[in-house]
Amino acid sequence: MRVADTASNAQRDAGAGAAEGRRTGRRRAELLPELAELVEHHRWHCPEYARILAATGHGPGRSYTTVEELPWLPARLFKEHLLRSVPAERVASVLTSSGTTGRPSTIHLDAAATRAHQRSLLHALRPVLDGRRLPMLVVDSRAQAGRGATRSARAAGVLGVMGAGRDHTFVLDADDRLDTTALSAFLRRHSGTPFLVFGFTYLVWTRLIRPADEAGMDLSGGILLHSGGWKRLADQAVDAGTFRAAALRTGLTRAHDFYGMVEQIGVVHLEHDTPGLLCPPDGAEVIIRDPATWREAPPGQAGLIQVVSTLPRSYPGHSLLTEDLGMAHADTDGDGTWFSVLGRLPRAEARGCGDTGAGP
Repeated sequence: MRVADTASNAQRDAGAGAAEGRRTGRRRAELLPELAELVEHHRWHCPEYARILAATGHGPGRSYTTVEELPWLPARLFKEHLLRSVPAERVASVLTSSGTTGRPSTIHLDAAATRAHQRSLLHALRPVLDGRRLPMLVVDSRAQAGRGATRSARAAGVLGVMGAGRDHTFVLDADDRLDTTALSAFLRRHSGTPFLVFGFTYLVWTRLIRPADEAGMDLSGGILLHSGGWKRLADQAVDAGTFRAAALRTGLTRAHDFYGMVEQIGVVHLEHDTPGLLCPPDGAEVIIRDPATWREAPPGQAGLIQVVSTLPRSYPGHSLLTEDLGMAHADTDGDGTWFSVLGRLPRAEARGCGDTGAGP
């Protein structure tokens, strides 16, 4: 099994070097028992995952002393295999990733998991919203809020964040063009008082921030949440600092990026005060792995982002190695590893919900 052989060698190398330079903060010590329990939970409820564990040397009853030792799956396995830990008849919703080429990842949630992931998302946003449900400007089309058993990551993101707002106003039409009438009506009602703006980064930049900045439009009172879509902005030489500076020029009081993925839906790594610096939410952590040795990279060294979370129970998504490059900026002595995302692994598939919209 080619995938198993690769994962086995990588994880054996990672384990061999785990003692060298290990950083074990309070967050990881607290997460370890729950994550180890999830390994066993998915072993007994997902036969495909059990076979991967057996092939990579993670037999039943194996004990782990650190989060870094736990087995992980390449996130792209969800593109290639059906991996779920609930019977088919209990699946309440199916989410698909937003990769622009190839097969999408497919994630299965039962009703309990759907509720848990929604609660997790809203809890992660509390530092930004202070527990308030604010009027919400959605930089997307109403079609994205269509409900159904199967939906894209972009639609799931819109629906998830909508739970944090009220008086939802969509400002893009079906062709992702700005509806200036809807935008003006919303601003007449709410400009100057706190309101929430949500959208995927590329759409927010091209359909709202750049036009508003050029036209001198007043978005005073707005709190912006955005995610994904950085690849297309990087092609336009727009980085996190440039994006935030332009956003604030429109009158927005704050702008916060977040890092997430359909393979860990509901897990939001939120940007706080420093552009591009992200923090894991409660119940989650990030490990940056050196792609040459698979050991944890020290702060300041680039590597592949591994995401762990105690949230996924309906599918084995609790420990995933992504194809995103990142860098840690603080050790794990405290409330999780602060990190930044540097881009995609070379030759990796372009992805990001905001990258799937129409061009400017």
